Amino acid sequence: GYFIIPYTIGNYLATISSPLQDTGHQAFKKATDDATEKIDRLLAIKGKKTVDEIHRELGLVMWDACGMARNEEGLQKALSKIPAIREEFWQNVTIPGSGQELNQSLERAGRVADFLEFAELMVVDALSRKESCGCHLREESQTEEHEAKRDDANYSHVSVWEYTGEGKNPEFHKEPLVFENVEPSQRSYK
Repeated sequence: GYFIIPYTIGNYLATISSPLQDTGHQAFKKATDDATEKIDRLLAIKGKKTVDEIHRELGLVMWDACGMARNEEGLQKALSKIPAIREEFWQNVTIPGSGQELNQSLERAGRVADFLEFAELMVVDALSRKESCGCHLREESQTEEHEAKRDDANYSHVSVWEYTGEGKNPEFHKEPLVFENVEPSQRSYK
């Protein structure tokens, strides 16, 4: 994965000392083997499309269907397009170089492979939430004044999707929110 953190956190983490971990541990070996297998799998693809082409294609689908304003029809279309883009990636991407030296194309390919999985989950999550949430407007869920409309009766919870393995559907978990001191209310941005 690829994560962005504030520069202060990276500096803080660099100052923490911890004992070296045992690289002979089974968990370390499994993580190393999994990473090597993924790198080998990526480099074995001898296609014609660049990683950037596929990344742009995925980005356009997400921008059009799962951006700030979204609707069921667009999300369903995205859900049908993303697996095809993922298939194209794993069948027809080209990654120059090898895995034995710094290879930014390989690094980018690994990120795009992750993005393809994450994009599909984002669309599944957006489809499961049939209300406007925060600044994400669900077009079917708006007031007469075109403001985001909440559905606290059905969506007052925190949720997470659990990864269950490659090619398997993620598992949805939710925990209800209980408001003791403040009652949720409809927002107005006017």
